[in-house]
Parts: sequence; C-alpha cells; structure tokens
Amino acid sequence: MKRRDFITLLGGAAVWPQAAKAQRQPTPAIGYLTAALPVFASFREGLKEAGYAEGQNVAIEYRSANGQYDRLPALAAELVARRVDVIAATPTPAARAAKAATTTIPIVFAVGADPVEAGLVASLNRPDGNLTGLSFFTFVLMKKRIELLHELVPQSALIGVLVNPASENVASDRKSAQEAALALGLQIHIFEARTAGEIDAAFAALVQIAGRALVLGGDEFFYSRRDQIAYLAMRNAIATVLPLRDFVTAGGLMSYGARVDDTFRGFGVYTGRILKGEKLADLPVMQPTKFELVINAQTARLLGIEVSPTLLAIADEVIE
Repeated sequence: MKRRDFITLLGGAAVWPQAAKAQRQPTPAIGYLTAALPVFASFREGLKEAGYAEGQNVAIEYRSANGQYDRLPALAAELVARRVDVIAATPTPAARAAKAATTTIPIVFAVGADPVEAGLVASLNRPDGNLTGLSFFTFVLMKKRIELLHELVPQSALIGVLVNPASENVASDRKSAQEAALALGLQIHIFEARTAGEIDAAFAALVQIAGRALVLGGDEFFYSRRDQIAYLAMRNAIATVLPLRDFVTAGGLMSYGARVDDTFRGFGVYTGRILKGEKLADLPVMQPTKFELVINAQTARLLGIEVSPTLLAIADEVIE
C-alpha cells in the first residue's frame, strides 16, 4: 500500500466516529407537570406501549406543586425554559398553567373536568392549538354517587358533601348534589376544604349535625389526603362514597369513578405518540369507556353497615 493511500485511510477512520456522533439523535424529554397527583406506574407502561422507556430513550423532567396551585405557573415556565419536547400535565390546574406557558410545545393532559368548559380545547373530537389528552369526567358523577350512598344507607336522610372550593369541579359538584338531593328527598350539607385542617373541621361539623353519610367531590387535593379521609370516616362511623378505587384501598367504604390505571396508561400512550410526531388535531380527547363500583367489605363490617345484595351484585370489585 502506498504511503498516500495509508494516510487517507487513517484520515477516513478518524472521521467515521465523528460522523456517527453527529448523526446520533438527542434523547427526547417529557415535562411532567402535576398539581398533586403522583406519577402512576400505568403512565410509564403507556409510554412503553408507545415505544419509550424512561432512562433508555426518553428523559422525564418532574415538577409537582404538592397541592399549592399558585406554584404551577412558575413550574410550567421552568419546563418551557428547559425546552422539553412535550408537557404531560395533570390535573386541570396543571393543564391550564401549561397552556398559559406555551403555545408551541405540545401538551397532553389528564383531567377530571370537562376539557371544553375548562378552556383547554374547543372540541373533544378535533382539538385545536397545542393540547389534547384524556378526561376522567368526574364532574358528571356526583349525582350517581349520591344515589349509591342513598341505596347503601337509606336510613340517612341527611348527607354531607365535601368539596374543594379551589377545584374546577366545585360548581358542577354543588349543582349536581343539590339536584340529586331534591330528587331523592334528602337534606344535604355542603362543606368546603382545601387544607388538611379544613378536612378535619368538615368531618367534625358533619358529626355535630348528626350526619353519618358523606359524598366526596372529585379533586386531586382530596386524592393526596385519602388516608386522612378514610381514617376520619372510620373514626366517626361515617359511610362514604368516594371518587376513585384508591380511596377504597386506603380504607374508604365505596367508590364510583373511572379506572385510574386505564386513564393514565392512555395518558402515557398519547404522550408517546406525540413524541413520535403525530399531530394533536388527529388525537381526539379520550373519555372513559367504563366506570367502576368498588366496595370495601371489611370497612362495611367495621362500620356495622350491611351492603345490600343488589350493590354487591353490580360491584366491579369487592375488597375483603
């Protein structure tokens, strides 16, 4: 081999690694913004279904307001400054903060409110702008929960309703509760709580008026306090109907709502599909296809409540 050819060969070999490095794509990043909810394992499972595994081919920047909603705008701005490829925001206050922070970065949301009424999208079937996602539609279930509670403890003519005044769902929860109570001939008392101390005070006030039944409004703050709520209900012998299964596994009596794992798996799938380059307008807002009724039989026994055969028959799960 001639000396000139040998030098050329060495020069080419030196260029190859540099060329390969230049062609290597940067790892995409997700900005996960939440008001209080944890990162469910089902979200990561959904990402895997879409072809992404955290720490392997995608990075996730986590930001949580820990129930302090006023922190969300600053946290959303941080994610925008980090130039993440997509923002996964949950629940509604986080989604609204993300929407206010950027009109260019795609946003996927998982919320309990009506996304149209909350101002997130103009249409469920064909979202506009830079947002799409999923809704638990918890705001439509208050009436059904009161009906279930009335069937569970028909002797209770007075029912308490606990709502978070800072929640996006508070107006619809109030209206639905009043309509359901009127239809069933029940008396309701609506209590408000946005802190742990106010939850304690609400239970004490319910006991003071001899209330022994409570329906909980759908709100992420209450989700973060589900152990406290289950404890107070048990200590004060109060029958409860709650928004999600996780309240019942924490010791609550009964829940009626969307399947959290299904929703957050879809949340992860949608986030992955956006990372792959799919257009948001082609991804309609997903809605629950099934609501589940879960009963904690052990809690019922401890409270001295006999669950009717009808409720047991229609329950999707009975926890022993």
